This record gives sequence, structure tokens and C-alpha cells, in this order.
Amino acid sequence: MPLAPEIAALLPGIHAQVPMHQRPLASLRQVRDRIDPASEQAVGEVRDLQVPTRTASVRARLYAPEQAPAVLPLLIMVHGGGFVFGDLQGYYDHICRVLCAQVHCRVLSVNYRLAPEHKFPAAADDVFDALTWAHAQSAALGADPQRIALGGGSAGANLATSTALRLRDTGGPALAGQLLLYPIVDWHTPASGSMSEFAEGHYLTGADVHWFWQQYLATEDDRHHPFAVPLAALDLSQLPPALVITAEFDPLRDGGELYAQRMDAAGVAVRLSRYAGMVHGFLAFPTPRAEEALQEAALWLRGLFAGPQGTA
Repeated sequence: MPLAPEIAALLPGIHAQVPMHQRPLASLRQVRDRIDPASEQAVGEVRDLQVPTRTASVRARLYAPEQAPAVLPLLIMVHGGGFVFGDLQGYYDHICRVLCAQVHCRVLSVNYRLAPEHKFPAAADDVFDALTWAHAQSAALGADPQRIALGGGSAGANLATSTALRLRDTGGPALAGQLLLYPIVDWHTPASGSMSEFAEGHYLTGADVHWFWQQYLATEDDRHHPFAVPLAALDLSQLPPALVITAEFDPLRDGGELYAQRMDAAGVAVRLSRYAGMVHGFLAFPTPRAEEALQEAALWLRGLFAGPQGTA
């Protein structure tokens, strides 16, 4: 189908701006996705934390739903931004609030060190360390250690996948599931069909993708490392269940869908949803399809977290 009309109406204004890969880092990092305060999802509590890592600490934000019992499932969310920008604000705050309220779980949104100042594996280490810390501190966080899921969008979904692979390979805490929103999991060369077809004119460009990888990876060999480029992993078996959401007009679409298909072929329980008419990062845009995707994610997470008594 064609681009959704509400997306097509927004793109000329976006493309009139300097492309992401040509902006100074300081300017790129000042961009904030605006959420109308009147539409902000109410939750019971929002608390900022410092999560210790192997090098220092990263900022995090813990959300709790209204009338929260002492122990709830925990969703750890990782923001996107091509590994070079993004934080706990804007539409990731919106996503965390909605999922916290709709799933009735605690949500821990985590920052990580940004490239190019901190190249791979810095961000991957930070997310891995945050996950293992949250598991160890589950009692203090009011979280059930048996019901911890990990999710993110774009680069954040990459870091979620790399953490899931790493936990499997190192015998770390078991994850309940992975929520992967339009993940960047494949190397850009050779270009997939979607990478070629949507390289221009659909918000995220092929040049942006190339530039983001250049900022993040430290060496040429890193593009073969599964914790950097998850599609480089030879074995995708024994990973936690996953919901993978992709967008029709996203250059990253084919990589995300291939990752889902390979997990499925390896015996992982996977649900793959492609949103027609949408572009990369569409949950940041005020469209009915964005809310539909959030509702799908909430419904999937509720089923994932359903306990023996049928509660979450």
C-alpha cells in the first residue's frame, strides 16, 4: 500500500531539514520528540535512578503503574537514536508510560554511552550490565526476577538483541521475552531490498544508516560480531520469545524481518508484525497506527507475563 496519508503529510517538513548524517552531533542530540502533555499517560510513580555499570553508571527511569502491588513483571526498555543520540525523554517516555499502564508492569528505561565518543562494545556493555543489575536488584525494584523482558526501538532493539544473545551465551539470567521495534540488526552491505528501495525519501535514509554504523563500530571486524550486528550470529536458537514490529517503508525492514524468520526457524517463539504505510520510528509520529502498535505490544506483553494465576 502507499504511505499512510498522515505520514506523507509529515515527510516534506522532515526532509526540509538537514539530514541526520550531516548534522553536528550537538544539534542532533538536542532534538526532542514532542508529546502533547494533555495526552500523557498517567502512571503511579516515575523515579530516576543511577544504574552501576562496569565503568561507572548510566541514568535510568523506573515507572510503576497505579495501585501497584509489591512485586510485578519488569520490562527494560532501551531508546533508539542510531547509537549516537536519544535519551529517556520524548516518545520513549510516552512508550514506557503506556506500556507500564496497559501491561500493569514496572518499566525500567535505561540510557547508555553514546557513539562516536564510546564505540562498540560500550553501549552493549551498558545495557547488558543494566539488565544483570536489575535482575540482581529485583527485590529492591519490586520486580519478579522470573518475569523480566527486554525491549527497544531501532538501535535500542539492536542492544536488546545483543544482550539476549550474550545472556544465552554466558549463562546469564533468563529473559522472559524480547520486544523489538524496527530493529537495526543487519550490516548495510550488500543492501537488502528494503535498504535499496527506501534509501531516500522515507525519513531514515540509507546514508543515515551507513553513518550510524560508522559512528558505532570500532573496527571493520566488528561488523561480523553478533553482539554488534546480530544477524551475524550463526545460531539464533534458545533465545527468549520475541515480538518484532517492522514498518513497510523502512530501509531496515528486511533485516528485522529476516532476524525474526531466522529465530522462528531456530525454534524461538516469534510474532512478526509489519505495519503497512509506516516509516522507521513511526511510534514517534502522531498516527493511529502508532497507537495500534503500542496496543499490540501491550497485549503481547500481558500474555508473556501472565503468571500461573493468570495475573500480570
